Order: sequence, then C-alpha cells, then structure tokens
Amino acid sequence: MDPATLGGIVVAFGSLLVMAFLEGANPMSLIIPAPMILVLGGAIGVGIASTTLPDAILAIKALPKAFLFKGVKLGADIDRLVELAEVARKQGLLALEAQAAEVEDPYLKKALQNVADGMDADELRIVMEDEAAAKEKTARSAAKFYNSLGGFAPTVGIIGTVVSLTHVLENLSNPAGLGHSIAGAFVATLWGVMSANFIWLPIGGRLGKVADLEAERYGVLVEGVMAVQAGAQPRVLSEKLRAMVPESQLGKPAEKSAEKAAKPAKATKTAEAAA
Repeated sequence: MDPATLGGIVVAFGSLLVMAFLEGANPMSLIIPAPMILVLGGAIGVGIASTTLPDAILAIKALPKAFLFKGVKLGADIDRLVELAEVARKQGLLALEAQAAEVEDPYLKKALQNVADGMDADELRIVMEDEAAAKEKTARSAAKFYNSLGGFAPTVGIIGTVVSLTHVLENLSNPAGLGHSIAGAFVATLWGVMSANFIWLPIGGRLGKVADLEAERYGVLVEGVMAVQAGAQPRVLSEKLRAMVPESQLGKPAEKSAEKAAKPAKATKTAEAAA
C-alpha cells in the first residue's frame, strides 16, 4: 500500500484543524450537517448525472485503488519476461502454455496462451494493445469522474450559501437565529471548496497516476511478449526492457536480478583463473 493519498489528505485536514486551534476557533463549528449534506450529496449527484450509470459504478468500485494501490513492479515483470524468453529459446513456444498456468496476471496469462497457440505476431500485438487501451480507458474514466466532482463541489457550496442567506433574510426579525444561519452559509462554501481540493481532486489525480503507471506496465509487457515470441536473446531483452523504464521504478527486483546475473559471471572468471 502506498500511503501517499491517505497521508496527504490527513495532513491537509490536520493543517485545517491546527489553523482553527491557532485562531482560537472551535473546529466543531465547521461541522454543520445541513450544508455538508448539500455539498457532498449534491456534488456526487450531479457527478453521476454528468456521466452514465455504469461509469459511475465503475468509478465507485475504483475508489479503493486510490488508497490501496501498491504500485507496479516493473523490475519483477521484466525478470519474469526474461525467464520466459529463456524457456521459449530452450523448449520452444509451446512450453509457454505451461508457464501461463503459473502466471497470476490475467493480461500476461492470456498473451502467453495466445503465443503458445501460434497467434500471428501482428495480430497478437493488436490484441494486446487493444486490451491495454480498454483497461486504460476504464481507469481514466474513474479519474475523470472524481475530477468532475472537484469541479462541481465549489459551485454546489455557493448554492448552499445562497440558500442559507435567503433563510437569513427571511428571519431578520429573529436575531437569535441569525448567527447559526450565517455560519451555515459560510460553512457551505467552505465545504464546497475544501471537499474539492482535499478529497475529490486528490483522488482523481491519484487514479490518473495509477492509470499512467498501469499503461506503462502494459507497454513493457507488450514489447516483452512480442520479443519472447520472436525468440529474443534473454540478456538483450532484459537490457531493452530496462531501458524503457525509469530507474526509480525498477525497484528491488531489478537489483536482485543484477546480483544474480553477476554471480555466474564471477564464478566463470574464477574457473578460468584456476584453469
């Protein structure tokens, strides 16, 4: 789990609370149910109205990914593709069918099965790229939904403010209740702007970043599987795929594989020296 999104939101709300304490205000005065219900419920409602119901449901299902996404392990994926290239060169493409049974990722599993079934290279690339594009489109649709909530929320907050001020003008003869009504008016604007910038836009941005990372991973898998099918030399394939990925995203798997590759080389040099 990458704590960036949850941690960032907590820091943002924590900063608001610290400000309230430093100003001598009661943080509970910012929590008024009526304007909060209007802003949160209204933004979600118009967000759903601006898209289709299936897309809205998919966006809601994608919400946990904004907090629980663990990142892509491109180093491990590249190591796996190199292993598959070695199997294909030694045992033939039909051996990839058995390897596919051990793969958990449905995208890679399907691609390996297609290679083992003898699918044409051009057709395989088209199938893999089309499937990756469909997955990316779904992910970006979820990000767009939450970004749209970030756009609607401030306006809904202004609507809440207007409603509350209208109520204030209707009750000028009751000074005792004016304070609560005016507070509700300002709280509606506050929650409109705050929910947009503290909740919806960060979630939309996070899901957009997740879509970028997954698209990058699919690109590596496409090139890797195509190279495996073409009978690429494993070492050359490893170098090619690692050149496609920023070093920061290779992570520990890449370091481990480098160490494993170095050990046989050292052993060879030792044997040659002894001879």
